[in-house]
Amino acid sequence: MKLAIKSIIHSLEFFINLSEDELENLVAISSLKNYNNSSLLHYEKSQSDKLLFLVKGLAKAYKIDKHENEIFLYYIYKNHMISEISSLKNDHLTFYSNITFVENSQVLSIEYKAFKKHFLDRSLLCLELANEVIRQSKLLQDLVRREFIFNSVAKVAMMLHSDVVMFNQLKRSDVSLMLHIQPSTLSRVLNRLKNNGIIDIVSGKVIILRPKELKQLYEGLEDE
Repeated sequence: MKLAIKSIIHSLEFFINLSEDELENLVAISSLKNYNNSSLLHYEKSQSDKLLFLVKGLAKAYKIDKHENEIFLYYIYKNHMISEISSLKNDHLTFYSNITFVENSQVLSIEYKAFKKHFLDRSLLCLELANEVIRQSKLLQDLVRREFIFNSVAKVAMMLHSDVVMFNQLKRSDVSLMLHIQPSTLSRVLNRLKNNGIIDIVSGKVIILRPKELKQLYEGLEDE
């Protein structure tokens, strides 16, 4: 098991610059766990003493509003940190969103207190951690723009440009819920983009023909 953990840690970009000794120290405080599709990892506001990374699979972060409606935040892809970090003062981490797996997944779990002592307190992996926190912050910034600035065309264009593969994997009804638009509106936007020659739709799958113009549909709103 330790050899498997070591191999997996070595494959993650976050840990690629560790020395052999540092890698061994990390293996000693790490474990692996598999999760099935639709499994819940953590509820919002729950606490954990583990630092978590997604090794394989796919997860999503979301919140539940006062009407019990799901508010999609962002997807978490493999080779990225799942844990949300807002402070380095505590020896535990708080999840500020619900985390559910949408594919069969594998998670690397690291004892956070020991990780701080052996790595962060020795100025190891600090830059990598900062980059992950910045990446998560960017995802939340995109959420704010999507919900409060963008119209329906910009919302669809942004999702297509950022992750057309995921868009094509999802049902159109799920995309509508994520973007908080009506299914009929999504269909109209896709038809408009197709008629303008920006995308094509083949066997129900979107193909981006003019990515620059697609990007301009939402970047233009940010500049206004």
